[in-house]
Amino acid sequence: MSYLKFDKTMLINLEESLLREVLRTNRKGAYHCTTIVDCNTRKYHGVLVMPVPGLDDENHVLLSSLDETVIQHGAAFNLGLHKYEGNNFSPNGHKYVREYTMDVVPHTVYRVGGVVLAKEKIFSKTDNQILIKYTLLEAHSATTLRFRPFLAFRSVRDLSHANDFANLSYHEVPNGIRMCLYEGYPDLYMQFNKKPRFVYEPYWYNNIEYPKEQERGYEYKEDLLVPGYFELPIRRHESIIFCAGDIQRRGLTLLPGQFEDEVKERTPRSSFFNCLKNSVHQLAYRPNNGANVYLLAGYPWFKVRARDMFIAMPGATLCIGEEDMYRQLMNTAVPALRTFMHDGMPDKVIRELNEPDVLLWAVWCVQQFGLKKGPDETRTLYGELVREIIDYIIAQKHPNMKLAYDGLLYCDGRHKPVTWMNSMANGRPVIPRSGFIVEHNALWYNALCFAQELNGGTRETERLIRELNASFPATFVNEHNYLFDYVDGSTRDWSVRPNMVIALACPYSPLSRAQKRAALDIVTKELLTPKGLRSLSPKSNGYHPDCSGSQYERDLAYHQGAAWPWLLGMYLTAYLDLLKQSGVSFAERMLISLEEEISHHCIGTLSEVFDGNPPFAARGAFSFLTSIAAVLQVIDKIRIYDVE
Repeated sequence: MSYLKFDKTMLINLEESLLREVLRTNRKGAYHCTTIVDCNTRKYHGVLVMPVPGLDDENHVLLSSLDETVIQHGAAFNLGLHKYEGNNFSPNGHKYVREYTMDVVPHTVYRVGGVVLAKEKIFSKTDNQILIKYTLLEAHSATTLRFRPFLAFRSVRDLSHANDFANLSYHEVPNGIRMCLYEGYPDLYMQFNKKPRFVYEPYWYNNIEYPKEQERGYEYKEDLLVPGYFELPIRRHESIIFCAGDIQRRGLTLLPGQFEDEVKERTPRSSFFNCLKNSVHQLAYRPNNGANVYLLAGYPWFKVRARDMFIAMPGATLCIGEEDMYRQLMNTAVPALRTFMHDGMPDKVIRELNEPDVLLWAVWCVQQFGLKKGPDETRTLYGELVREIIDYIIAQKHPNMKLAYDGLLYCDGRHKPVTWMNSMANGRPVIPRSGFIVEHNALWYNALCFAQELNGGTRETERLIRELNASFPATFVNEHNYLFDYVDGSTRDWSVRPNMVIALACPYSPLSRAQKRAALDIVTKELLTPKGLRSLSPKSNGYHPDCSGSQYERDLAYHQGAAWPWLLGMYLTAYLDLLKQSGVSFAERMLISLEEEISHHCIGTLSEVFDGNPPFAARGAFSFLTSIAAVLQVIDKIRIYDVE
């Protein structure tokens, strides 16, 4: 029985099937993404989407889609699907789909009369190439396949429009052609494992629509160039492989064997855990196949972000048994951290290193390694880094993190976001969290205690820990038994927000068990949803649970009530720490509600954010690093209790 299987009834219902997306990536930031019926609904969708460093640091859609046609007895049956104006879909190829599974690779079965055709896709891990395998399972007469490539050659941020500047010429290559519509782009090679007939008929298909962009308030109509079509016969039980990429493929007759070798390397999506494991693998990023390795914050639009990488690294590596990957990531990140601390220089790949809490999350990340591997190995590998970070903060060297007399850290976030709640509108933070920020100071206390455990205490760190034991509760614990979100002079933010759970989930906390339990109860009553923690309580002013509409409307809503899965990881960590074994069944029930999302939205992965009210629709990036890693960390924690 397939874990991820979709039948004809759901597939032919476009209201359901167009909501479900599929993503495949390589380690260079390139990807393939569309819906499970191969109808693009976003400008970010495409058969081949890849970085073009010579142009900018964005991804670019080279091959938008590939329409297949089955020909028998002179009759053509087009399997493609595009949306046009007036809610018109053409050529309605979804009506031929009989089954879609994603156990290892995306696998679609079509039936056209007596023809049964299977299609499988795989994206190369190391090259910017996609392989699509077509196998004729059944046919009672001679069958021909026709392929029409829809070319875009544009940034994922833009849309293509018919013009007289596109270079419509093509060049023959072994078993295919290469084309490049605009200067600055690489050639797109389209090849098969056996020689096709190419018919040159350049034509612009106008006004293809992307409903997801329309929903988000962006331009949503595009014109795509079809240069012609390929044709080649296919016999019963024969497989034909199409390859599209930015380099010419050699050894084309070997493609079927190479396709199978690639399949064997993939993690089967046979469980919730395996889906999440596969998802974090897809977010690994090794530009130019170099030594440095990173984690992308999410697809389709996020790059490498420092805070996200340190928050997610333990769950994305240690909790799936990939300690070597953790070390590789840290080997990349540590020099960037040191360059920032010593010279104030940003990193070219890891963005937002200068955010005040990044150093604190880096120490937390090392601490999670220590919980897995023990203090000796942790001290050997990262003890000096932890010492450097603590000394850097105590020496007041950070441009926007000041140490107050009572040991608390102060950050100015009035004009620029300084926390993960970083949405902006009209050039200003939507949530101007400033002053003594609750999770900053919880992470600071935790970092000091961990540094003392790892490297031994100094007179200064011991003093700061003593002061924080008094000043943190006095500053943040309010009369209603939850924590202020931030305190700035006489300003105290009474909003019930989820950031307090970070203080509850840290291994070291200045809060008593009773204070933790009281705060967790408030979070449970006002912020907990089946998909994550609301970013604001419905009882607080400004609650806005629907994270939809235009960019401006979404920016206002992201942190005013929308639910975030990554915070559910912190919540369940705190819950299990307090209730131990008796909390496991509740944690498992919460994970079941997220497991439901694996077969919705982007199949096999988790979204960035959800609406704060039922039906809790998924929003934002459709595959988000910290959402995935947080759940993996909870699964790992539950396993520990199961062993005990």
